[in-house]
Amino acid sequence: MAETPLWRRLTGEFVGSAFLAAVVIGSGIAAQRLSPGNTGLELLENAAATTAGLFALILMVGPVSGAHFNPVVSFVDAAFGGMTWRNALAYLLAQVTGCSIGAVVANLMFSRAAVSISTHRRASSAHFLSEVVATLGLIVIIFALARTGRGKSAPAAVGAYIGAAYFFTSSTSFANPAIAVGRMLSNSFAGIAPTSVPSFVAAEALGGALAFVVVKVLYPGVTPAEAANVVVAHHPPETA
Repeated sequence: MAETPLWRRLTGEFVGSAFLAAVVIGSGIAAQRLSPGNTGLELLENAAATTAGLFALILMVGPVSGAHFNPVVSFVDAAFGGMTWRNALAYLLAQVTGCSIGAVVANLMFSRAAVSISTHRRASSAHFLSEVVATLGLIVIIFALARTGRGKSAPAAVGAYIGAAYFFTSSTSFANPAIAVGRMLSNSFAGIAPTSVPSFVAAEALGGALAFVVVKVLYPGVTPAEAANVVVAHHPPETA
């Protein structure tokens, strides 16, 4: 199979990340309007939309880019040899840009200011631990599926895990530095204050590093070919 050109993969990551941010933030705004004052119901509505949206978005662009949507996924992929570090950095730029644009679109769809910086502070030790755990679980799931030849289950597994993690983590499971940056641009239910973003990004990076070790222990021998096809199969391994 011929390798998909990088520009197409980056476009896929940009489009998928933009839709992901629009789903997460837009459904959060809608939940606030549909169920004002009922935080539990708002979270349920936000989680349900995110679960379904992730499933669909991975199917939509997975065959093009792998549907990483997440710099931690891309960097762990590079650590396993599935992509070059240079391309992982390019993925990061596409993902952060996409999530930022998606946040702006979500705000506009609900007649809000294009950018409204969030005041929702989430920086605490509990949130930090939650993001480590959420990211650790997400990365292990993704690479476990790739290592055991079950990549076709990734859309459902990733969506289900993130939906569950909305409730079993106090941070509501961002597990993604790019979406943390995007959510900073919307002062809504799904938002995060800029002062909390560095803590979230550090926790997510730590979770990714721990996941790399856990995958090495649980599923030794992950090959570059297997790593190259996360989250779903899309191209053969890259060469440096």
